[in-house]
Amino acid sequence: MKIVVLAGGLSTEREVSLVTGSSVCRALRENGHKAILVDLFLGLEETPENLETLFDAPDGLCPEAEIKVQAPDIDAVRRSRKDQSRRLFGPNVLELCGLADIVFLGLHGQDGEDGRVQATFDLLGIKYTGGGYLASGLAMDKAMTKRMMDSAGIPTPKWRLLRYDASEVDRLAEELPMPCVIKTTGGGSSLGVFLPEDRAALREALVKVQDYHGEVLMEERVYGRELTVGVLGDRALPAVEILPAEKDFDYIAKYQNGGARELCPAPITEAEQKKLGDLALKLHRTLGLEVYSRTDFILDGEGNPWCLEVNSLPGMTANSLVPKEARAIGMTYNQLCEEIVQQSYRLKRRG
Repeated sequence: MKIVVLAGGLSTEREVSLVTGSSVCRALRENGHKAILVDLFLGLEETPENLETLFDAPDGLCPEAEIKVQAPDIDAVRRSRKDQSRRLFGPNVLELCGLADIVFLGLHGQDGEDGRVQATFDLLGIKYTGGGYLASGLAMDKAMTKRMMDSAGIPTPKWRLLRYDASEVDRLAEELPMPCVIKTTGGGSSLGVFLPEDRAALREALVKVQDYHGEVLMEERVYGRELTVGVLGDRALPAVEILPAEKDFDYIAKYQNGGARELCPAPITEAEQKKLGDLALKLHRTLGLEVYSRTDFILDGEGNPWCLEVNSLPGMTANSLVPKEARAIGMTYNQLCEEIVQQSYRLKRRG
């Protein structure tokens, strides 16, 4: 197949996406596909007259990508585009995607997980991997996901959507229940998530969270073991337990060596694995997600699972969580990428 692996964009998870995209692109090329990596926002400024010849590029147009300690400077990315257009799709992106047999979405965050890219592709008749536009949008919005979990009877910590301005921060910092979690409804990779230990830290979190895209969600903090469960097709994968080296599993802990230990399969009972797997599948189906996803949980001291959120396009670097879960059932990274492509190619989309 001719495959465009779409990555990058303007999300705060841009660097994570580029590493995912490069890893996937190389794996698909090893599988025999004509795969190339294209940056959603930057696109390709200079191209040959016949765009199809790009699918024969010997390196798949893959950059040397890495995840730095700090999240990327999005304004600097905007300034680096020659045409200075504010269009989400960079030069020649849609044209190349239209020439591909399928687009592998290596995107993370608001660019790719909120459904806008999927909706565009549906309108243009372009095949792509993963869930459709509506399910993606629901999964990206943590408040909408919470509403769906409540309606489906999926246990999730008590929550409240906050709407406030600067004049109300002091009052909220005194009134909100503690301990709690403050997070943006549209973030990912633990960006825009705050775990205040006291009311002074809560006030600071209420101010800082407004720097991120999305509304603000307050969630009751449940203490316990951090676990995540992937879904592939119609089955749940083995759970992973995440043990941060520091107190909290933030952006740095997720992506820097030594930031966390990840145990896969997680050292939990068979009954706990089944309970988590059933809930991950239930949420995946409730939202209408397709092909693959990953759901995050807290398992409290009494063995009760609490569902936090779902990722419609989870990280797909070779060391990401879903590939680790796939390895636990004997599936190589290349086989996992191939399975996602083949399942997605067979889907019938609205268009």
